[in-house]
Amino acid sequence: MALLVTGAAGFIGFHLSRVLLSRGETVVGFDSVNEYYDPALKEARLSVLAEHPGFTFIRGDLADHEAVLAIAERHPGITTIVHLAAQAGVRYAEVNPWAYIDANAMGQVSMLELARRLKRVTHFLYASSSSVYGGNTKLPFSETDPVERPYSLYAATKRGAELTAASYAHLYAVPSTGLRFFTVYGPWGRPDMAAYMFAKAITEGRPITVFGEGKLKRDFTYIDDIVAGILGCIDAGPSVAARPDAEGGPPHRVYNLGNHRSEVLSRYIALIEQALGRKAVIEHKPRPRADVPETYADISRARADFGFEPTTPIDLGIPRFIAWFRSWHGV
Repeated sequence: MALLVTGAAGFIGFHLSRVLLSRGETVVGFDSVNEYYDPALKEARLSVLAEHPGFTFIRGDLADHEAVLAIAERHPGITTIVHLAAQAGVRYAEVNPWAYIDANAMGQVSMLELARRLKRVTHFLYASSSSVYGGNTKLPFSETDPVERPYSLYAATKRGAELTAASYAHLYAVPSTGLRFFTVYGPWGRPDMAAYMFAKAITEGRPITVFGEGKLKRDFTYIDDIVAGILGCIDAGPSVAARPDAEGGPPHRVYNLGNHRSEVLSRYIALIEQALGRKAVIEHKPRPRADVPETYADISRARADFGFEPTTPIDLGIPRFIAWFRSWHGV
């Protein structure tokens, strides 16, 4: 199988590509390696992937339509696209909203247009987010819940990406599957995510900022479980895009990929402190308007359709992340 993985230098894309390569698949990676966070971490991930003979890397920007569409000529044998590249982060949109439109809105169209041109593509998978549930109060979040109250521009662009994929599925019969990720963490993780930021501040003796008095709750999901879910969806094939309850509609479906456990932020921090052997100095601040109070994934659809079953609680995942963090930073 030949797969295109966008965001291959990113956190999830790197882990997915590494597993695909270990299975003997051919992977074409695409990434801009931008400076949203330290490019050295992204380059280090790429150097690991480059050790595999089945890996090819293309450095490019999602908003560069010509560069994206040129992939069809260079790699016509691609059969599956896993589109993970995006402008991440909820709060960064207040600084640079344009990045979200370029990467998440324009980028989704670029990749769907590429899917149309790659004649052998049978399945288009893309990353969505638990953020699309916005102000919903019904828990756990289900794929059948309304998602019309985004709390952030990031969430709005992710919901827009879902609608764009659904329209392309209707117009051009491109089988598409959206995967709503819930707060992914683990080794090689992003420096702008809570686990990394907290660990770095604690080791450097700096205070950590905790919003909502540490009472916010998140469905923290370990990276290996997320990758297992993506692989399950890939292996199930395009049929997951058009299950019986969507009969008569376009071949497009969304799935929650979460740990199916909603954890209080204060406990998450306590596990980081325990793994580091150091106490945090905490500064409490009110919850930002862009942050939701709680996330919690109903994974029954993914469990039924491709056997998704997360196995890593934060009690196991946090120590694994901290072990990598110590190695990476020489702590």
